[in-house]
Amino acid sequence: MPASLDHPSFRQPDSQEIALWRYMDFTKFVALISSQNLFFSRSDRFDDPFEGSYSRANQELRPSVYKDMTEEQRHAMLRQVADFSQWIRQWTYISSWHANQYESAAMWALYAKTNEAVAIETDYKSLASVLPKEAYLGMITYIDYQTEWLPEGNSFYPFMHKRKSFEHEREVRAIIQEFHSPVGDRTNSKLGQLVAINLKSLTKQIHISPTAPTWFFDLVNEIVKKYEFDFPIVKSSLDAQPIY
Repeated sequence: MPASLDHPSFRQPDSQEIALWRYMDFTKFVALISSQNLFFSRSDRFDDPFEGSYSRANQELRPSVYKDMTEEQRHAMLRQVADFSQWIRQWTYISSWHANQYESAAMWALYAKTNEAVAIETDYKSLASVLPKEAYLGMITYIDYQTEWLPEGNSFYPFMHKRKSFEHEREVRAIIQEFHSPVGDRTNSKLGQLVAINLKSLTKQIHISPTAPTWFFDLVNEIVKKYEFDFPIVKSSLDAQPIY
């Protein structure tokens, strides 16, 4: 079964043909190709402390939005929302992709920390097709957390919105959430979740980092052949020589 695309929290692209990219270092690439498992990281392990949070506008507008509640009822409800929002962060698993027709110099710099790095190119429909039905897929909506209301009423909304400062990422997210009764001090011991995928159906091309040494191209070819794949492997277009 493909990923779920019809949830109101998950904004869909105008076309499912849009190209998606995932930039990674060589170690993560080998882990992906050898296991054919896509790693979904826990949201609370991301660098952005705002993951899973609401906007300041929500805080200011809630008294008018929930005006039919007494102050005591509203306070109790919002305390429960805050506690749950912080707790669910450790049970929310995310796989992030970059939507772009072309490869991105900024993404190489941000997410490929070494010269020995690759980018997996696919498209939206292919990613959706290889994910399980418990995974939800959609495009991040970027808002001003100071002035804009972030939808409430579903635990996915805070993870499908980010601050406008991250708009350059053009992020597409696949999310899996596990729900447990938050009894006592139960915490999640896992760093993330591995999801088995059909890597052959997913991968369109493998792009080699523009700063990679010559031997790295040959190494990636060897690894791909070792695991009996025949993905097209191309050098980054950013590595082309200028014409004067």
